[in-house]
Amino acid sequence: MIGHSRGGHIAFRLALKRPDLIRKLVLAEPGGAADPSLLAAIDGETIAPAGSRAHVKEASDKIAANDLEGGPRAFIDGINGPGSWDKLAAADRQMRQDNAYTLLAQVNEGRQPFTKQEAEALALPTLFVIGGNTPGMLPKISKALAAHVPGAETAIIPEAGHSMFRQQPAAFCDAVLKFLNS
Repeated sequence: MIGHSRGGHIAFRLALKRPDLIRKLVLAEPGGAADPSLLAAIDGETIAPAGSRAHVKEASDKIAANDLEGGPRAFIDGINGPGSWDKLAAADRQMRQDNAYTLLAQVNEGRQPFTKQEAEALALPTLFVIGGNTPGMLPKISKALAAHVPGAETAIIPEAGHSMFRQQPAAFCDAVLKFLNS
């Protein structure tokens, strides 16, 4: 099973509840926050409590007000850093605008933070894929999870952010296929 961002969070939860359905798990920057039990020094940097999801609220508020450029802009800039929206190709911006209303459900979905106990209980071969240029909490949380999932592997995709499979598709596929075929 492969999950990215919000899908990575869902895949993580499914793997905990029904590991019998999954042979191997690939989590590409799973979206969510870190419970204090998971927080530790990763690469010499302490992870801040929980992680901000303010960009999701800001994006949802704008989308609810039918601001279909401002909402996705707030979301993308919140994940990948200021100015990221402006760097997207027109087709990528349009795709995100076309799907903007799907973000509305994220504000009140009740997503629970990842915990150290859950990470330690994950009993599947697991690969965490991280964009080498992704700013913010997502790579930190992925590294913290990987440090506690027994036997987890980590792949860093150079020259890529959170949309690593679009930005560096060959490198992403190489890392995932190498893991799946091992």
